[in-house]
Amino acid sequence: MVKAIEALAGLQTQAPNPPYVGLWTRLEGFERGALQAALIKRRVVRLALMRATLHLVSARDALAWRTLLTPVLERGVQASRGKALAGLTQAEVAATARPLLAAAPLNGAQLGLALQRSWPDRPADALAQAARAQLALAQLPPAGLWDEHRSAPLGLLDDWLKRPLATDTPADALVLRYLAAFGPASPRDAMVWSGLTGLGAVFERLRPRLKTFRDEQGRELFDLPRAPRPAAQTPAPIRFLPEWDNLLLSHDDRSRVLAPAHKARVFTNNGIIRATMLADGFVAAHWRIERDGASATLCISPLRTLDRAERDEARGEGLRLLGFVAPDATRSTVRFA
Repeated sequence: MVKAIEALAGLQTQAPNPPYVGLWTRLEGFERGALQAALIKRRVVRLALMRATLHLVSARDALAWRTLLTPVLERGVQASRGKALAGLTQAEVAATARPLLAAAPLNGAQLGLALQRSWPDRPADALAQAARAQLALAQLPPAGLWDEHRSAPLGLLDDWLKRPLATDTPADALVLRYLAAFGPASPRDAMVWSGLTGLGAVFERLRPRLKTFRDEQGRELFDLPRAPRPAAQTPAPIRFLPEWDNLLLSHDDRSRVLAPAHKARVFTNNGIIRATMLADGFVAAHWRIERDGASATLCISPLRTLDRAERDEARGEGLRLLGFVAPDATRSTVRFA
């Protein structure tokens, strides 16, 4: 399972449950307890990384990538809270926050209030965000466990893992891992996925080691020479993806999996990326699960007409999904909106 998380270059985890569904839909026989045990045993970690968003990654990748991606988090804080922090550097805030977090884990609100003792005229949330951008902070269990929605305790990543952060990971290494997960792709795709800038030069440096292609629009794409590239006629079964799945977030050109006409029904105005259903490798519906007492219903909202075979396959796979997400339900049904 940890190898699968590394093969995916991490899983976005704005909420606790999506990574479980993301692994279930990709791994035969995946069980919730495996991921929960990996979190508790510190084999995987939940922290802000690519795009300054929460990701679930292996401990090894967390240590390797966090320093490299610090500029992404810094830019995010400057864009959202720069005015509130004017005249105060993020490094100053981090220097005050580190001993506080070394003494004991704190959630975001507690960290902000503790920092306000040094800067009472600054908003607590802005101070906490500055500290979280500068310091490598992991969300400690029970954060990340199934259906765990309490405020996450934060701890210093190197303290939690008892290992130092890498300070010399090159962007080349991150790009190669990105291509292993999502290639063929362009430099712009990699920048959208990571939040890093200036990756065009990295791709040029790596060019002798990569295979190149042209897409339908004539854009140059790069991939690892021996990466699997199934033929166009390879069948792709029905798959249910969770909210914020990286398949939808890891390319600038999302038309490779999502028709532009459907984007507004998947990417909402309030920042939610809906859970989706793939048919033949493309987003064909979004879905949600409704609970009513002991009953669970998977509501599938098609974005295009589904033929009978697709509906039958979706119903069968949907019942499997309900068995994973709602194993306590005494009645499970699939409904097409």
